[in-house]
Amino acid sequence: MSRSYSLTFLLLAAEMVTFCLLVAPLPFTVRKKLFRFLSESPIIAKVAYGLKISFIFVAILFLDALQRMFRVTAETEMAKTGGQGMHDVRTESNFAARKFYAQRNTYLTGFCLFLSLVLTRTFSIILDLIHTQEEYAKLKKVVSTLHFGVDPCLSLLVLQVGAGAKGDQSKQIEELKKKLAASEAKDRDFANLKKQAAQQAAEFDRLASKYNEATGAVSDKKSD
Repeated sequence: MSRSYSLTFLLLAAEMVTFCLLVAPLPFTVRKKLFRFLSESPIIAKVAYGLKISFIFVAILFLDALQRMFRVTAETEMAKTGGQGMHDVRTESNFAARKFYAQRNTYLTGFCLFLSLVLTRTFSIILDLIHTQEEYAKLKKVVSTLHFGVDPCLSLLVLQVGAGAKGDQSKQIEELKKKLAASEAKDRDFANLKKQAAQQAAEFDRLASKYNEATGAVSDKKSD
């Protein structure tokens, strides 16, 4: 195996180890710190930039290996149909070895490129999952601070914020806070109005009692 394909094999082994580390059942705190370090560290960013360049060379090797595999396969088929020395064991072994090496290099570089795409997508999915869990924890704290007398529909709207777009979550939370404040203000106004009505009813009963005592008249319940 040449040096370029040996380096490609080492890169493939490193990708497999990295994939096992990403999908390992780590605690949430450890995973959050790990992915925050991987996504925010400038050293990791430089390493990722170097890996992108190396994957370009791996893609070139893949195209070269694929072309060589097709050429060796075509030469083998041509030799079989033309009968150009295929009865010789050494010649047949030579064609088989060339075909094996071409297929090996093709699969090696192809799997390396494919696993790089899998790693990139897996990293982004897990990072989005961590952000969603953090947003859910924040929303859970917001719901826990709601008062008991608030309309349940408002609490449901707060829970549904997590299903919206990530960029609109802060805006929706502010709108829900405003709706919460307006609902609390309406509740206070209704309580004050109810209290004033009770006071007016008590005052009316007191004045009616005094009037009946002064005039000696008996109040008719039907007229009331």
